Amino acid sequence: MRESKIGGFSERLSAQADARKALLAKMKPKPTVRPAEFETSAQKKARELEEVRARRAAEKEEARRRAEEAEAARQLAMENDEQLQLELKRQERKDRKAAAKAEARAKREAKSAARRS
Repeated sequence: MRESKIGGFSERLSAQADARKALLAKMKPKPTVRPAEFETSAQKKARELEEVRARRAAEKEEARRRAEEAEAARQLAMENDEQLQLELKRQERKDRKAAAKAEARAKREAKSAARRS
């Protein structure tokens, strides 16, 4: 006869008891792990909202700073560009003349309308 892996009757009983204890230990509810500092969902949401606001404010400030730098560079380039300065003066003159012409036309039309009525 072959010899069994587990020795005598008492060893089989103790092995069976150990197996039963292991199965019961598996089914036993485990204690919940609680954080030292409990944060409610409202607190978590408020914290995340603050983080988002701070990040957006930083991005906005960075964009504003970049825009200011770009505007300063554009102004410097415009001051250094004589051709552009002449073009701006011409455009100013054209705008002034167009405004004066429109004003004169409005004045004439008002006179004409006064005569008709």
